[in-house]
Amino acid sequence: MELIEQSLGQLARRIPGATRLFDAHRLDFCCGGNKTLRAAAEAAGVDTAPIVEELQVLAGRADASGERDWQDASATELVEHILSRYHAVHREQLPELIRLARKVEQVHGDRADCPHGLAEHLSAMAQELESHMRKEEDVLFPMIARGHGALAGAPITVMRMEHDDHGVALRRMEELTDGITAPRAACTTWRALYAGLRTFRQDLMAHIHTENNILFERFAPAAVH
Repeated sequence: MELIEQSLGQLARRIPGATRLFDAHRLDFCCGGNKTLRAAAEAAGVDTAPIVEELQVLAGRADASGERDWQDASATELVEHILSRYHAVHREQLPELIRLARKVEQVHGDRADCPHGLAEHLSAMAQELESHMRKEEDVLFPMIARGHGALAGAPITVMRMEHDDHGVALRRMEELTDGITAPRAACTTWRALYAGLRTFRQDLMAHIHTENNILFERFAPAAVH
């Protein structure tokens, strides 16, 4: 099958570096991973030719990153990886990001380019993400660990829907921060906040991709369109 007719999720699973390429072109590979490259590019108004060309280069290049290919991991290994690499990390990231956002808003609230409402938005994201991760830890992941993943279609559907909500929240975070771009005269705290936001965004997108396009696909494949 031509690359352009494969889903973003399929390409992200198979080609190292594809997720960075899709992100650079603003193609939603985590929540919209079941869309074909053609459909996603058309919806975003992006030319597919350079993307396909770069994908071909990436596909032909040996993965020298040294990172594990989680596509080959067992379901139990994937769950353990998700818990340690993403769940634990988000729980460390968000309280500090909220603290920094509050400080920036308190000190620079009189500036037009201050990210007004960011602390409140991050607090809401933290609550939603904590609720989501608890559902996975208390219900879905134990089902998978007991070998009942094939019966997990309903909770997986709910988790995918909540992932879509997380994607919307990330886009709102970007709107509040001018694409997570600090103004020239931003103080050290402001710059530290935005550096942390960029890392959080990257981690959350990788988290959703790992679940939607790798773990969940094993038990409840999403229809490609």
